[in-house]
Amino acid sequence: MPIPSPRLPRRAWTAAGAALALALSLFAAVPASGSGTAAGCQVDYTVNEWSGGYTAQVRVTNTGPALSGWRLTWTYGGDQQVTSAWNATVTQTGRSVSAVNTDWNGALADGGTADFGLQGTWRTADPAPTDFALNGVSCGGDGTSPPTTPPPTTPPPTTPPPTTPPPTAECGDAAVCEDFEDQTGPAPAGDWKFTAPDCQGTGTAAVDTQIAHSGTRSLRLDGRAGYCNHAFVATTADLSTVGPVLHVRMWVRHTTALPAAHVTFVSMPDSSQGGKALRIGGQNGALQWNRESDDATLPAQSPTGVGLSRPLPTDSWQCLRFAVDTSAPGLDTWLNDEQVPGLHADGVPTQDIDQQWLSRTTPPRPTALRLGWESYGTGDDTLWFDDVVVGSSPVGC
Repeated sequence: MPIPSPRLPRRAWTAAGAALALALSLFAAVPASGSGTAAGCQVDYTVNEWSGGYTAQVRVTNTGPALSGWRLTWTYGGDQQVTSAWNATVTQTGRSVSAVNTDWNGALADGGTADFGLQGTWRTADPAPTDFALNGVSCGGDGTSPPTTPPPTTPPPTTPPPTTPPPTAECGDAAVCEDFEDQTGPAPAGDWKFTAPDCQGTGTAAVDTQIAHSGTRSLRLDGRAGYCNHAFVATTADLSTVGPVLHVRMWVRHTTALPAAHVTFVSMPDSSQGGKALRIGGQNGALQWNRESDDATLPAQSPTGVGLSRPLPTDSWQCLRFAVDTSAPGLDTWLNDEQVPGLHADGVPTQDIDQQWLSRTTPPRPTALRLGWESYGTGDDTLWFDDVVVGSSPVGC
């Protein structure tokens, strides 16, 4: 891989902490719910509302005979207008709304559930629906209007999660499925090799037999602060043909909160960047993606963008999942199976999130996976990695 030219440390966002705290507090969503129940179905409709817009998470439960496909309908009592949806095909005519299953969530056994979501706008009223019907059979029940708690002034991002099958719990035919239990010595060996891709500092790697997410072994990286201080362990597996969507699931644990300066703990050589890295790490205390070739970040490093990301909690195992689309601009990230809204790029630029990231139109093509630490400023950290899976299908936590 070409050795990148030296780079200057990234300048961390230095807005006052109080301003960021205010932005985060204003983002708290206001819940509201409606529900319907009958002999054949139950619907839970949960709303997050802000001035002029809303998202709704909908769960439909079949309480009758098994279904091979479903269609849920309802009527809005206000002037809501659906603008997008995920995990269902949602259409609206006037106030009447219809949601139809996708290919993968159409089968509903007796007691089975399906979840989907939608996003929309409203101007004068946003009451919860009350007349749900599943395949033409009324679910009955009454909906309740949203509470009168003042809505937040900052709406959530306008890009909904993608429509993807729910992840499985097995490795299947994954290119990498590693719990490190076959490591027999103190240093990584076999399918995992120590590397310092650009320049080596004082960081170290080891096989840890004291701390593990499962079993008795994990991969430990002691990362050190300072410009260009790199220490990684790379898998020997070739990922250049995994896809078209490359899915990665890992459990990670670390000791020190992500700093204000730019750091990386997952690095993937990317052939679309001439071998330079597609990286996930942190900046301004929150998780971020960084593209080495042009230093673009996801989310944009503004108070709003950072507020839509998440910190990586310390001193506990966290499940980190991400999906990289190698055929079209698309990138998603989940922390403990909850999608991180600031780390979602779907090809449509969104202010404060992915407009900078989408300035490059060539889809990424990761060829390998490296786990470790690189720092461009202050901050040591000790990290552990375990139960790593890489493949063409999503694997859950």
